[in-house]
Amino acid sequence: MAFDRMIAPGRRRWLLAGVGVPALLVAAFLVGLTLTPTAEPTHPLGAAATSSAPEPADVDQTPDEPVPSAAPAPASLPTVTYDPAPAGFPADPATMDTAPLTEGLHPTRRIAAYNAPGGKPLAFLTPTISGVEVTMPIAERRTGWTAVLLPSANRRLAWVPAGGYETVDLRDQIVVERRLHRLTWYREGAAVRTWPVSLGQRGQETPLGRTFILGRTPPPQDVYGGVDIFALGSVPDDPDSVPTGLRGAHIGLHTWYHDGELGKSTTNGCIRLTPSGQRELLAEVRPGSSVVVVEELPEPPPTV
Repeated sequence: MAFDRMIAPGRRRWLLAGVGVPALLVAAFLVGLTLTPTAEPTHPLGAAATSSAPEPADVDQTPDEPVPSAAPAPASLPTVTYDPAPAGFPADPATMDTAPLTEGLHPTRRIAAYNAPGGKPLAFLTPTISGVEVTMPIAERRTGWTAVLLPSANRRLAWVPAGGYETVDLRDQIVVERRLHRLTWYREGAAVRTWPVSLGQRGQETPLGRTFILGRTPPPQDVYGGVDIFALGSVPDDPDSVPTGLRGAHIGLHTWYHDGELGKSTTNGCIRLTPSGQRELLAEVRPGSSVVVVEELPEPPPTV
């Protein structure tokens, strides 16, 4: 049974937390999953520093650089959930940049997401997705506005005005090299560990670009080796290429019941890691941390 499973809202009951999110990782043999409802890692990573988002009066500005005003957001706007994000959000211009994203944004109330500073509101971002706290890496800042990596979309940003969120320090990053089937875990910019991985097969390649760890879920079947799974913010580039049971899927970072396919392209887009490596990442890396998928780094990590 050489089949990988992405985090997919199978019977629409995947859960980003231990309370009712539509099923995550569904395949022909899988059932709905539950994500662990915690925004903090299960070990002491050192307190994740938080601070209130600056109010407009606190933002550095000059008479030549006014803060673009935020248009009122209609109450009828959709909310970003595990389902595919609404269209219209801008492309991430630095999606292949492997520079660490060291700060995350966690909404403390429902906030509007715009297509540009002072632009059009397209959706709402909320503190949780079906019970799980959501932290999105901050990709860019402009006067009075902050851009985050958008959940449930590939290589897209959402702009939010000041207020209604906290910032969280992020010290970890995961970089995946498709050509070499290699995953490297970085902490504060320094490579810590490197592992071989299995990646997406032809036509279902693991999506390139920046994304992030959305949450974690218990394994639904023995094929996952009894190790929790990280759901990522990214989705298949071609949703119609994956098996029917994975339509609407998210990409996952998880282990498998054997390591015979490490270093090969055999999955439906997910990233398969060794059980020991997955356990280490689960213990050390908090949700919200960025993940970057590239073809190959200019130089191999010093851990190789």
